[in-house]
Amino acid sequence: MTYVITSACAGTKDGACAQICPVDCIRDGGETFLIDPDECICCGACVLACPVGAIFDEVDLPGTEQLWGDRARAFFAGDAP
Repeated sequence: MTYVITSACAGTKDGACAQICPVDCIRDGGETFLIDPDECICCGACVLACPVGAIFDEVDLPGTEQLWGDRARAFFAGDAP
């Protein structure tokens, strides 16, 4: 499992999550930051650092935010536009 940054990040992109990540798995994905699902160690540091509450454990993603997990996977697989 991994953490996923959702739509609440769009327009904010504070960057605190990327600064605190111990494995440097958070990248600028354009509209939002994205978490590399293969590198994330699920430590939760990013969740606490996010000022807008945009980060969820993948299993706890609200239904309307499921696409953000797919976007992160595509981005890090090199399939994102």
